[in-house]
Amino acid sequence: MPSLTAIRLFAAAYEERSFSRAAAREHTTQPAVSQRIRALEDELGVRLFDRSSSQVAPTAAAEAYYRRAIDLLATLAEAERDARRIGAALSGQVRVGLMPSLTRCCLAPALACFGEEHPQVDLQVTEAWSGVLTDLLRAGDLDFAIVPAFDPPDGIRSRWLASTPELLVSRPDGRWQSGLPVSPDTLRGLNLMVPAPLNTRRERIETWLAANGASVARRIELDSMYGTLGMIERSDWVAILPGIMMAPEVQDGSLAVAPLDSPPLTLDLVVIEAARRRPPPAAAAFLQLIAREIAAVSAQIPQPGPAAPRPRA
Repeated sequence: MPSLTAIRLFAAAYEERSFSRAAAREHTTQPAVSQRIRALEDELGVRLFDRSSSQVAPTAAAEAYYRRAIDLLATLAEAERDARRIGAALSGQVRVGLMPSLTRCCLAPALACFGEEHPQVDLQVTEAWSGVLTDLLRAGDLDFAIVPAFDPPDGIRSRWLASTPELLVSRPDGRWQSGLPVSPDTLRGLNLMVPAPLNTRRERIETWLAANGASVARRIELDSMYGTLGMIERSDWVAILPGIMMAPEVQDGSLAVAPLDSPPLTLDLVVIEAARRRPPPAAAAFLQLIAREIAAVSAQIPQPGPAAPRPRA
């Protein structure tokens, strides 16, 4: 069977109508081209070129052979590109931990894009609160996690990723107007759903309320995101929730979402990793995509402003 090199040199000579120009194009010598084509003719048992002192002319056999040869060379070139692409592609396993606030709006677009760009990567996503994710990371069960900012324990490396305003979320026909900043002096006698004490956000919310004169009549501890939203839709209970998770309600107006202001309350998100090991390259690729989605969603969220409206009568 003819070698791939012989077929390439034949195609070059056919197209150039010259052994010397074919040699220059293929980065070899004219005698080498002539020798390879002579061997190809001997193997096929036909003459492929009529040779003269000034040029070489393809025969009818060469014309038929060339049509098949270029199809073969094109197929092989495509196979080489695929092999290089797959060989250079990211692969392996990525284990990611995300807080529920992120999975609601940012996860699906990032997953779809990542799966399309890196089909050989096995991606595992764990949804949990920051304490659980930190424990999983320390145990070696996650490559990285995205959680609210906190003082990381020994063995954990933390770096800032993004910030999102905390929003007061209530029924659209209630006391507060969607999109308009809410000052603490309007927060009187709240029926407030709060995360459990082990949730990193709980202490920050309670501190902000107490420091700024807001008052809470009743509390419910509820760590279910969808349960919280369902209660708000059906009652006069309200909640303070990260802006990053409220993009759907901002768009459709199904709930009133208003940033806390004077002073604002902001949630900082950080990436935590095990200090003793670096995440694999595929993990960095997924982090880049999820960060892009966070930025896109954040652009839709109302931000604190200088004026804080009074509640409706």
